[in-house]
Amino acid sequence: MPEPASQVIIRAVFRIDFLADFPECISALAPPLLEHWSYVFPEDTLDTRVAKLRRHLNRDVLPIAWAAHEGSQTVGTAALRVHDFEGREDLSPWLGGVFVLPAFRGQGIGSTLCAAVEQHARLIGIGTLYLFTIDQQAMYADRGWQILEHTVWHGFESDIMNKRL
Repeated sequence: MPEPASQVIIRAVFRIDFLADFPECISALAPPLLEHWSYVFPEDTLDTRVAKLRRHLNRDVLPIAWAAHEGSQTVGTAALRVHDFEGREDLSPWLGGVFVLPAFRGQGIGSTLCAAVEQHARLIGIGTLYLFTIDQQAMYADRGWQILEHTVWHGFESDIMNKRL
C-alpha cells in the first residue's frame, strides 16, 4: 500500500559548483558561517567572513571554494586551501571550510562537497589531502580519512587527518 501523500519526503537535489561561478552564494553563506564560528572567532564580523569567502573565488589557484546550491537556495560550502592550520604549514593542501546549514545536515551534502574537493585535488595532481576537525572524526573516517595527530586548535581538542587520493 502506498504511503499517504502527507508522509512522502521529497529531497531536493543540490548542485555543487565553484563558488567563483556563483558568487551570489556568499551572501547566504557568510551569516551562518559567522554564527557557527563565533565561539572560536568572536571578533569576526560579517565583513571579515565575506572577505574570506571572496578570497576563495578561484577555479585554478588555491584557495578554491565550492557551493552546494539550487536556484537561489545555498546550503553549504567546502574549500581546497594551501594551509588551514596555523603552525602546520608543512602539511599541504587542506580540505577546509566544510559547512552545511543546520536544516540541511544529514542529507549527504557535506560528503558530496568533500567528494568534489577530493576529485578536483586528484585532477590537479594532489596525492594527499589534510584536514582538521574538532568533532567530525567518525564522519571523515567513514570516508577514508585517517587521524594523523591529536592537537589543539584555538583551545579546542582536535585531530589532523589525512587521506591518500
